[in-house]
Amino acid sequence: MGLIARGASMAALGLVLAGCSSITNHRGYINDETLIASVQPGLDNQQSVRGTLGQPTMVSQFGEPVWYYVSSQTEQSPFRQPRITQHSVLAVRFDEAGNVVSTDRSGIEQVVRLSPESDETPTLGRERGFLEDLFGNIGTVGTGAPGGGAGGP
Repeated sequence: MGLIARGASMAALGLVLAGCSSITNHRGYINDETLIASVQPGLDNQQSVRGTLGQPTMVSQFGEPVWYYVSSQTEQSPFRQPRITQHSVLAVRFDEAGNVVSTDRSGIEQVVRLSPESDETPTLGRERGFLEDLFGNIGTVGTGAPGGGAGGP
């Protein structure tokens, strides 16, 4: 009986530890170094890049034509938000004729982390309290209404 109880407790411990492991997830473009290295400036154009690398994640809307291939790997521990562990962006720049000019890569060092201050959006203007909101317009009714007063034009 002791052997069965020990085996059951070891199995339960194994399940608990397996539940505490982090989950790895891949998001975006899957980098294939061989395909990325095959894109050559001066030789390739937009059609050959699309055939080699596939549809880009994003395309620049202004300025010079640039295609971006974004890839991220995240890990998530139980009861926590996912965090980015690896991040890369491949930027393929084209000239006006659609030929590849350059390919640039950047990593997680270019990622900006934003943390909002609170749930309120700061606005310009005067801070008013509850009583000012409640009683602030007493005595001002009808004094500045357009077309509503004697002696108008």
